Amino acid sequence: MGIKHLVPDMKELFKAKVIDYFAEEYARGRTPNPCIVCNREIKLGAMLDYALENGFDAVATGHYAGIERQPDGQMALRRSRCSKDQSYVLWQLSQHQLAHAVFPLCDEEKSVLREEVRAAGIPCYAKPDSQDICFIPDGDYRRYLRERCGITDREGSFVDENGNVLGRHSGITGYTVGQRKGLGGGFPEPMFVAELRPASNEIVLCPGRKKLRSTVFCENINMIRKDCDSHFSAEVKLRYSAPMQQAEIDYDAAAGKAILRFEQPQPSPTPGQSAVFYSGEYVLGGGIITGSE
Repeated sequence: MGIKHLVPDMKELFKAKVIDYFAEEYARGRTPNPCIVCNREIKLGAMLDYALENGFDAVATGHYAGIERQPDGQMALRRSRCSKDQSYVLWQLSQHQLAHAVFPLCDEEKSVLREEVRAAGIPCYAKPDSQDICFIPDGDYRRYLRERCGITDREGSFVDENGNVLGRHSGITGYTVGQRKGLGGGFPEPMFVAELRPASNEIVLCPGRKKLRSTVFCENINMIRKDCDSHFSAEVKLRYSAPMQQAEIDYDAAAGKAILRFEQPQPSPTPGQSAVFYSGEYVLGGGIITGSE
């Protein structure tokens, strides 16, 4: 096609910014989302820097989301109107990054795009949707953490909220807050993972009826919309596939923290995952979940 193809080597940067973060979060007993960090640090971070330094205007990616310039000059990130909306994984982007990003797929349905690719004779039209972390294609992240990151699981105790031992677990990295399956049997009622305690190598279990939380604490807040008050109402997603939930948010800009108080208690907010704030179809910002009560 006569277009020069440049291939910058960012393997070491990817390891430092994404893989090391992934491993460190698991070592802290949290459940990270490395795609969100990759979008900020690599795809629209280092790649954008490279593009601008080499005379390009923007970076285009295949995310299903929209970018709009508002009358006041601010860049707005909005949800895609298609069924594959990916605005949730873009909440950490800055105004600068959004101003130099292009999402050409935006509101297109993936089924329609596949047909266009097929009609153009490009073989990847039938490629399956990506479901796993890109650097762990077989999905076995426990083995990856052990073999590539040196994080070794140790057996420990399942305990209740009072510290009473309920059984044994095979290693903290194999569990996440809210998990029900794979805990073993012998409990008088269905149990869920309520907390991971790396320091003592304990996993706290609680009955399903007690897993709901009304208050969620977040840190590392990034506000895309820069004129939000310290207290505001928003719809919030606590995980990629979760439905929107109404909450009141107290935001401390100086500390980069927020407290979310939900109208309806939420099941198992997971430390390390993202809480993303929406106003209608627009993303206001978000933060990393640190705890709940």
